[in-house]
Amino acid sequence: MWIADGWEDYELLDCGGGEKLERWGKQILVRPDPQAIWETPHTNRGWRNAQGRYHRSSSGGGHWDKDKLPESWVVGYKDLKFQVKPMNFKHTGLFPEQAVNWDFAREKIKNAERPIRVLNLFAYTGGATVACAAAGAQVCHVDAAKGMVNWARENARVSGLSDAPVRWIIDDALKFVQREARRGRFYDGILMDPPSYGRGPGGEVWKLENELYGLAKACSEALSDDPLFFLINSYTTGFQASVLSNMLMKCVSSCHGGIIDAQELCLPVTTGGVLPCGASGRWSAK
Repeated sequence: MWIADGWEDYELLDCGGGEKLERWGKQILVRPDPQAIWETPHTNRGWRNAQGRYHRSSSGGGHWDKDKLPESWVVGYKDLKFQVKPMNFKHTGLFPEQAVNWDFAREKIKNAERPIRVLNLFAYTGGATVACAAAGAQVCHVDAAKGMVNWARENARVSGLSDAPVRWIIDDALKFVQREARRGRFYDGILMDPPSYGRGPGGEVWKLENELYGLAKACSEALSDDPLFFLINSYTTGFQASVLSNMLMKCVSSCHGGIIDAQELCLPVTTGGVLPCGASGRWSAK
C-alpha cells in the first residue's frame, strides 16, 4: 500500500462507525466513509465539537452542518497550497491520499533532467496539476466542469504558480486526448482519475468498467516516444489494484517496456491503523 504520511495540515484523527474525524488546518470535520466499518470509542472531543459535519440522508444525499466553518480556507502540503471548502456530497475539493501520487510525479519530473510535458485528465481542482507544475513540467489540465477548472487556477495562484506553463482546458477527456494525438501533440507523463459513473453533455452514460480500457488505449497513443510515467487512479468499488496493473500492461508497457506497480492508497489514522482510499496504478520508464 501507499500511505500518504507527509501531511502537516491534514490529519485523520480517528475513524469508525462509517465516519472519519479529520483535521484540515485548524478546522475539524466529520464526514461519512464507507470503508470505516469498525467501531471506535469516540474519545476524541472533535467528534462532539467539530466545526463541520456532513450528515448522510437515508434517502440519498445529505447535508452539511457548517455554521462554525469559514466559507473556504487554505491548507498546505510541503510547498503547495490548496483552497478547500465544504461541497455537495461530503467533499472538500481535495483528496489528501493523492499526495503520494503527487510525490511520485514530482520525483519523476525532477529527475528527468529534460523538459517534461504532462497531461492531467479528469483533473478536478488541480492537485496533480499544481504538483507537476511546481516540479517544472508544462501541464495540460483537462476537466469537463468549468467550476473545477477555475478552482484549479486558484490553487495554482495560492501556490505561487500563476505564471507556470499550464493550459487550462474545459472539455471531455476522451475526445480531447484523441484530438491531441491526431494533432501530433504528445505527452511525457499522463495522469487520470476517471469517475466511476457519470453522464456526458448529450446525456450519454459513462461507466468506468465499460470505458476505462478505451480511455487508457487512447491516452497511450498520446504518449511521447520517450515517456516518463502514466498513472491511473480509481475510487470505484470492486476495482482492485491488479485491474489497473493489467490495464497499464496492455496499454503502455506492451509498447514501452518499463515498470508497473499498483497499490491501495491509504491514510494513516492517528489512533492506529490506516484507512483505505481507493487504488492507483503507476507505469514508469524506470
